[in-house]
Amino acid sequence: MLKIEVARTWGAVPAAEWDALVGDKSPFLEHTFLRGVEDSGAAVPDTGWDPRPVLVRDDAGKLVGGASCWLKTHSMGEFVYDFGWADAAHRAGIPYYPKLIVAVPFSPVTGDRILAVDDAAREAVLAGIVEAGKAARGVHVLFPSESEAAWLVSRGLFPRIQHQFWWRNHDYTSWEHFIEGFASKDRNKLRRERKECTNLRIDSYLGPDRAVIDQMYDFYVSTTSKHSYGHAYLTRELFRWLGDRWGDRLHVVVARDGDTIVAGSLNVQKGDRLYGRYWGCKGDEKFVHFEVCYHQAIDWCIANGLKVFEPGHGGDHKFKRGFLPEVTYSAHALAHPGLNKGLAEWSKREAEAVHADVKSLREASPLKVKPPT
Repeated sequence: MLKIEVARTWGAVPAAEWDALVGDKSPFLEHTFLRGVEDSGAAVPDTGWDPRPVLVRDDAGKLVGGASCWLKTHSMGEFVYDFGWADAAHRAGIPYYPKLIVAVPFSPVTGDRILAVDDAAREAVLAGIVEAGKAARGVHVLFPSESEAAWLVSRGLFPRIQHQFWWRNHDYTSWEHFIEGFASKDRNKLRRERKECTNLRIDSYLGPDRAVIDQMYDFYVSTTSKHSYGHAYLTRELFRWLGDRWGDRLHVVVARDGDTIVAGSLNVQKGDRLYGRYWGCKGDEKFVHFEVCYHQAIDWCIANGLKVFEPGHGGDHKFKRGFLPEVTYSAHALAHPGLNKGLAEWSKREAEAVHADVKSLREASPLKVKPPT
């Protein structure tokens, strides 16, 4: 018989057992990241993130299932943007918080959110999520895979969709090979913007040292402070924690003017995927954002045989540089029946608009030769 446990800290979750469940899935589901965001003070009750790891064990005590769950008192750092839902609930006098999310904190990356060795364990994990959510006003599974989202819908949750912009490697041999898919005038624009950065020394590599990690954190804080909606959720301690443990996973692009780092980006690599995370710059170097965040990352993916580059939310700059829209998913169940029904109906209408946007964007892509979906 399977035993379900809802823990109160990632420190109570055995790292090796958890990571065995994660396998080749998202690096942000690994124990290093989840323990790191808690121990560094980024995702703790005081910041509105109360850890509720769900664990499922078999009769022999082996961990056979789990989920990264958090009891939340707000919606910041999630990237599914349910602020309108919370506002509607508030205006109707319906409590919206606390809520339980099944998610990776601060990371809008896709992939399975329920870890399980078989169907029975998966059902048990869902039961554990329901148990963990008893004190909540709703359960929200953020950025699951398409197949997992469909499974959750079959279990009574309702779906919501959004889209991101991803780059896919269709066996390109070089950046020049990739831009052959653009119209001539667009190819020339891209070449010109890269030439604008030739005055800088740009390095792209794995395994940044502590000095570069600290500079990337400073860039992260600087970038978030420039936006009215920005908030530096993460801590320097977390960046250093990941630098010490994920050295061979962390990909950096560092732009220097002489000996001074003037811009950079920090990505995470696992398997055949690169995940774009944070960037920043000093001053206002022309086109440096596109170079360190997109062009260099594409170069890296092609040179190292990576198949997908997920650069995060946002899109206009990415779209113009050959990133195409990809549908992303979430699944929800609200405790209040009326609110649940209303938001489910609203999400259906929203989905129609999202699918229309994705179709329109793909048709308008600057890539004259559209890669397969």
